[in-house]
Amino acid sequence: MGITGDETHLVAIRPFAIGRTEVTQRQWQAMMGNNPSQFSACGDDCPVETVTWDEAREYARRLSVATGKTYRLPTEAEWEYAWRGGDRGTCCSEDDIGPMAWYEGNSGHTVHAVGQKQKNAWGLQDMSGNVWEWAEDCWHETLKGGPVDGSAWISPNCDFRVVRGGSWNFSALFARTGARYWGRPTDKTNFFGLRVVRTLEP
Repeated sequence: MGITGDETHLVAIRPFAIGRTEVTQRQWQAMMGNNPSQFSACGDDCPVETVTWDEAREYARRLSVATGKTYRLPTEAEWEYAWRGGDRGTCCSEDDIGPMAWYEGNSGHTVHAVGQKQKNAWGLQDMSGNVWEWAEDCWHETLKGGPVDGSAWISPNCDFRVVRGGSWNFSALFARTGARYWGRPTDKTNFFGLRVVRTLEP
């Protein structure tokens, strides 16, 4: 796994809808018929975790079939655009992340039910902290040379996939706007979860 903090890549974003919170254990159970979470005792409203990138994509596929809408993992650009909520600033330090995120400084070493933290300008919660969220993109050390249309960067280093947002067991440094991290598509850890987006018709 690795981290970088490139916060200068400019892209154009096509319209999309994104989940207000991370996918919960209840939502995962309803679609997948199981609950892989190591923190299952936390309850139905806690984020599902211990899911691989492939499993996260399968969840989105099944949700698409069930609803007739197109659901998928967010691209890295879409995720950051949603996180910012129209703000071009940078966040956050350990002094001001607490109202927005469950991180190692306030989590008590566990996940928490979604929707308890402060909303961003677009009504989204838990974009920082709780669990890292899988993105569609393959990992690159920097964003230089990446797509400028908001699409996923899908080559060449697809042995690793991007996660964004920080988690319950990482410091405030990892919850800031441009922090990037990665995992193998087969990684199953209790700090990797997901949020889905829905493609909107032009």
